[in-house]
Amino acid sequence: MSNLHEECGVFGVLAKEKSDVASTAYYGLFALQHRGQESCGIVVNDDGLFTTHKDNGLVNDVFTPDEMAKLGLGDMAVGHVRYGTTGSSSRMNAQPIVVNHIKGPMALCHNGNLVNTSELREQLELAGSIFHTTSDTEVISYIITKERLTAPSIEEALCRAMRRIQGAYSLVVMSPSKLIAARDPHGFRPLCFGTRPDGSFVVASESCALDAVGATLTRDVEPGEIIVFEKEGMRSIREHCGQCKPSLCVFEYIYFARPDSVVDGASVHEARVRAGAFLAKKQPVDADIVIGVPDSGLDAAVGYSRESGIPYGMGFIKNRYIGRTFISPGQKSREDKVRIKLNPIASVVRGKRVVLIDDSIVRGTTSKRIVGLLRDAGATEVHFRVTAPPFLNPCYYGTDIDSRDHLIACRHSVQEIAEIIGVDTLGYLDLSDVHCLADGGTLCGYCDACFSGNYTTQVPENKSKSRFEYKKSEYKERQNQE
Repeated sequence: MSNLHEECGVFGVLAKEKSDVASTAYYGLFALQHRGQESCGIVVNDDGLFTTHKDNGLVNDVFTPDEMAKLGLGDMAVGHVRYGTTGSSSRMNAQPIVVNHIKGPMALCHNGNLVNTSELREQLELAGSIFHTTSDTEVISYIITKERLTAPSIEEALCRAMRRIQGAYSLVVMSPSKLIAARDPHGFRPLCFGTRPDGSFVVASESCALDAVGATLTRDVEPGEIIVFEKEGMRSIREHCGQCKPSLCVFEYIYFARPDSVVDGASVHEARVRAGAFLAKKQPVDADIVIGVPDSGLDAAVGYSRESGIPYGMGFIKNRYIGRTFISPGQKSREDKVRIKLNPIASVVRGKRVVLIDDSIVRGTTSKRIVGLLRDAGATEVHFRVTAPPFLNPCYYGTDIDSRDHLIACRHSVQEIAEIIGVDTLGYLDLSDVHCLADGGTLCGYCDACFSGNYTTQVPENKSKSRFEYKKSEYKERQNQE
């Protein structure tokens, strides 16, 4: 149960005939809800007429039966679930972003984070662009739109835009007649597509969303690839492919993705089981039972149990009707949610030496609370094993770690952290094992910068999430400078 924030989830569908594509997008987003719980949105395309609904909240709350009816029928739809790593969580930053311009409307969904947003936004503002949001997604939309004025097609405009934007981005773009998927040349964030029996094309951040709408996974969008879907078929544009070493965020396997997803050819479930096995080999301990923190710790607990021979047990019951702890804006709220979200099964842990498996330790406060629950339930020993190395560096590619200030591993040794969170022993996954989690995957490289500090791209100068949200004093300062 990490304190990390998700990035976002994107979804798109192109049907052969006019149909209830809004419902398809709804179920796809529902399957991707774990990737973002701040806001969500759907845009339906009915022969070039775009109908939009988006708001703060969960998919099931935002898309009531009345709102779904208003979206109507169409032949295409795109959708988005958001947790913002650039820009505030206000409704104005909800996606998809819809742009109406002389070449026709465009809807854009973005998962990731650009590293040159500040420079691009300043260039656009000086050229007269007026921004309505504080997210980097609007920057992407403006660049595509500007390129579209001279480009012969929307896909060529996107291809040109990719020469300017830098960082992590998996995009789903909808024009009046085309659905387009694009992934940055590093492949930081996942993106895949498939087909349904009726011939519809479906694009999503994870394969679990394809499963949810009855689509069969075809393959992942390759790093740097642009895929254009039309009713006549699909075609691939590979100008940006092979430019960089693939660098999928390895935390997709450790935490972000759903365990039933396949990301870049590798099973997320198997990757987590493998992480647990690595921990059992290198961080063994005498214990009576292995338990995992729901949800991402469960698969790894199975792996630890299998490798160590220590029995696996269901140590916690999770309340399914409350969001992930990280979505809470304040620490007190996070702790309250931990208290009502997880409840230990006392009969399982009482009098036992427990191996507790979780995906990460960020601040340490949530981990301390979970350990306390086990102690209160009667566990005699708690041995904490983490399926990730210590977090030592901020992430600039879509995970909401923008400062070293709150990373407990930057200020304390492993032994000190163990004492702070109240465990008998603490062990992390070795950095060398991180790159072996996705055995059988199609990519040969992963981004581990949050652990190693080895960044794949330039690091942005202005790192604050709210860097485009000025206070009144800052406006006055700008005016005085002018």
